[in-house]
Amino acid sequence: MSFSENLAEIEARISKACQKAERETAPELVAVSKRQPDERIEAALAAGVRVFGENRVQEAQERWGERRGQYSDLKLRLIGPLQSNKSEDAVALFDAIDVLDRPKLARTLAEAIQKLGKSPDILVQVNTGEEPQKAGVLPADLETFITKTCPEFGITPKGLMCIPPADEPAGPHFALLAKLANRYDLKELSMGMSGDFETAILYGATHIRVGSALFGERDS
Repeated sequence: MSFSENLAEIEARISKACQKAERETAPELVAVSKRQPDERIEAALAAGVRVFGENRVQEAQERWGERRGQYSDLKLRLIGPLQSNKSEDAVALFDAIDVLDRPKLARTLAEAIQKLGKSPDILVQVNTGEEPQKAGVLPADLETFITKTCPEFGITPKGLMCIPPADEPAGPHFALLAKLANRYDLKELSMGMSGDFETAILYGATHIRVGSALFGERDS
């Protein structure tokens, strides 16, 4: 199938999920473009997609540096782990950083925001599955992070992001993230990927991150 056909199918599934959830507003579709070849990126842009998710700052710089000037409505979201020493580059390039997960990163992002005079939307990544190998604030630590750590550095998060464990049903993790966001009056929920975005929509996702279902499987 072509990219346009994939996009039409995804949009139809989003619409159906929104009807099932009795939602009037569809989530923002974030096309996960990491490691995709140029021809697929161009196909996405030609189809009208303007919101893209990237995992690595340097790769995103190479892919989107020149295209920034060609598409004034382009929106880039960082959805992969961010090293503190890349904070300034990330703030310069991205419109949203969905992966704030520790005090040191809050500090370096705040410094970059002040230095550049540019303030991307910030989401806090929550490790809902409490997986030791995965980034994210543990649910038990989120209150301190939201109410003390972020204000200390002058950062006001817009919402929360999670990546559920691959071997568990996603629904309970999405339900937990929605509950936490509501507790702290955070409006944005980035959750749901190619295999489970319909479930995420039922639990109130405002952003869904879709890669392989849109672009096809990535080349290794």
